[in-house]
Amino acid sequence: MPTYSPKASEISREWVIIDADGLVLGRLATEVASILRGKHKPTFTPHIDTGDHVIIINADKVVLTSGKAEKKKVYRHSGFPGGLKEQTYSDLMAKKPEDAVRSTIRGMLPKTRLGRAQLSKLKVYAGPAHPHAAQQPQALELSHARANA
Repeated sequence: MPTYSPKASEISREWVIIDADGLVLGRLATEVASILRGKHKPTFTPHIDTGDHVIIINADKVVLTSGKAEKKKVYRHSGFPGGLKEQTYSDLMAKKPEDAVRSTIRGMLPKTRLGRAQLSKLKVYAGPAHPHAAQQPQALELSHARANA
């Protein structure tokens, strides 16, 4: 029996919305990366983008556990000598919470053209409003990703 490989016309993409209020950043990121890759579907193929679109709202209310917000650093480089910049997650969350969530999820995706295509299906918003109501996203509850506060 030959191995099944889905064709581009056979891939169906859904829209999922996740409310990140009170969710732990790492647990949220692993679930979202899995959905973006399509690993939750029986038609998952590692070399084909079979994942769904994900909308994350309330990204500014995501939490980090055990004081990591103050200890953990985020690095970026300008590309020039001596261009390494660092800041804590709490500073980044205060200024650009969307970037903090997006960069965490990006680190869990493949570092290839396929990973960049999968990341383009991620939409992150700091507040509760989003412009994707026409896509009729299905709400996804991640109760196991809640902080035990």
